[in-house]
Amino acid sequence: MKVRQVSIFLENKSGRLYEVCKCLADAGVNIRALSIAETADYGVLRLIVNDPDVAMRVVSENGFTVSETEVIAVEVPDEPGGLAGVLAPLYDANVNIEYLYCFVEKSGSSAMVVFRVEQLDAAIRALQGGGYKVMREEDVYRI
Repeated sequence: MKVRQVSIFLENKSGRLYEVCKCLADAGVNIRALSIAETADYGVLRLIVNDPDVAMRVVSENGFTVSETEVIAVEVPDEPGGLAGVLAPLYDANVNIEYLYCFVEKSGSSAMVVFRVEQLDAAIRALQGGGYKVMREEDVYRI
């Protein structure tokens, strides 16, 4: 139920994002979702990819600082209130959300929310108890 996210430290300068994406593309790694958090000097690129092991290896071999983080991915109705609905069980269980990002599945009928939370297992229980589908790692990588 937990998904491996690849996090890459990037200097905030021209071409760094391209360089990461190019080395991933050359290795046949497909980016499924991404988020970039930045400051004036650096950014953190967070990726869900189809092959985290290959991504970690090639990014590291190309001189980037990379780490892996466990996150959860939840299927959410792609409609007004969809995000509020999925947040309710986490709120009720007092689970703190460190960050999240979303993407729409190819079918367009639902969205996927990627959560980084302090208490992964408690979040999974709360979401499943609220009737939400917490995605398996292999299913997320195939989207």
